[in-house]
Amino acid sequence: MCVSVCFLKATETSEMAETALTEQRCIAVALLLLTVAGCATQKGVGLPEFDDWNSRRDALSSVSEWEFHGRIGVSAGDEGFNGKLRWWQHDDVFVASVSGPLGVGTVKIQGDERQVAVTDEDGEVTEMQDAEAELYRRYGWTIPVTSLRYWALGIPDPSSPAKTAFNGEGQLARLEQRNWVVQIDAYREGGGQQMPRRMVATQRDTKVRLVIDNWIFH
Repeated sequence: MCVSVCFLKATETSEMAETALTEQRCIAVALLLLTVAGCATQKGVGLPEFDDWNSRRDALSSVSEWEFHGRIGVSAGDEGFNGKLRWWQHDDVFVASVSGPLGVGTVKIQGDERQVAVTDEDGEVTEMQDAEAELYRRYGWTIPVTSLRYWALGIPDPSSPAKTAFNGEGQLARLEQRNWVVQIDAYREGGGQQMPRRMVATQRDTKVRLVIDNWIFH
């Protein structure tokens, strides 16, 4: 009897903990959406000076709140799309809005490093544990969701090993990580410093082209 009661209590505790974590993630996403709405008219703040690659990597790794607006093109075999991309980041939580996939409306991708949810043009929400694989199965294309927040900043994802190469200005030019190859061939001003402008990420038959038109740091 005690074993059954203890098991039920342990199960209830586990379910309560999982519910609490889910609620915390939902609150974090909601706060980010409120921040996005409140920052819509702000010009942002400047980044510190980058003396070398180490200072660049460390400074950009510590930036907790930023966004960019740009354009994205994805091709994977016979599938793909071109559209607009808006990305908002607050600590580990991100919200990405991709407009124009497959000639339809806007797809919203939001989440953190543990879980990602995709809301399609019909408002249907799908939670994904392995976002890259599940995006490919669902749409026939994928994007490097979990690492793009780092690669877009021009730094490696600190969660996995990487091979890097640099241009003459000491900026990241090529990156091999998580079976992706990333080429950054242009930089532009963002937050008072040179930030990635144009990049291409490839993995097997998938190619993701990203052009960043505007950076904002908060």
